[in-house]
Amino acid sequence: MKTICGVMKEDQLNEAFVRYESLGNGDIIHLIHFARKGLSFAHFQQLSRNTPFPNKEWSDILHISERTLQRYKKEGLSFEPLQSERILEIALLQRKGTEVFGTPEKFFIWLNSVNISLGNVLPRKLLDNGFGIGLIKDELLRIEHGVLA
Repeated sequence: MKTICGVMKEDQLNEAFVRYESLGNGDIIHLIHFARKGLSFAHFQQLSRNTPFPNKEWSDILHISERTLQRYKKEGLSFEPLQSERILEIALLQRKGTEVFGTPEKFFIWLNSVNISLGNVLPRKLLDNGFGIGLIKDELLRIEHGVLA
């Protein structure tokens, strides 16, 4: 792990995130480190800019107020570990969804479509907790392997 004075370089988040596809334990350890450290608002913007979620929805997903989200931006604050983990999980989920559906747009259409196997809800509405994210991951794997039902 490359460090400067014992602290991981900020650009290593991108490296760890890109390598996550290979699913090496060392790469996951990097992501754990970033979640524990707390993602900066700049990293949040970088990871969230390709999502269709407005700030209001992000505040619901992260269980913080819109005003708090705006304050993080204004003051350049970092997110708490649990919020950072959720941001990373959603970014990885988006990556997997894009891989399964071929384009981010097709994945976002799926996220906004009522899904019978997820209890007749919009998958997008399940992103506010780990159990929901897990259900979506499982459903993406079923779709990827052609197990529809």
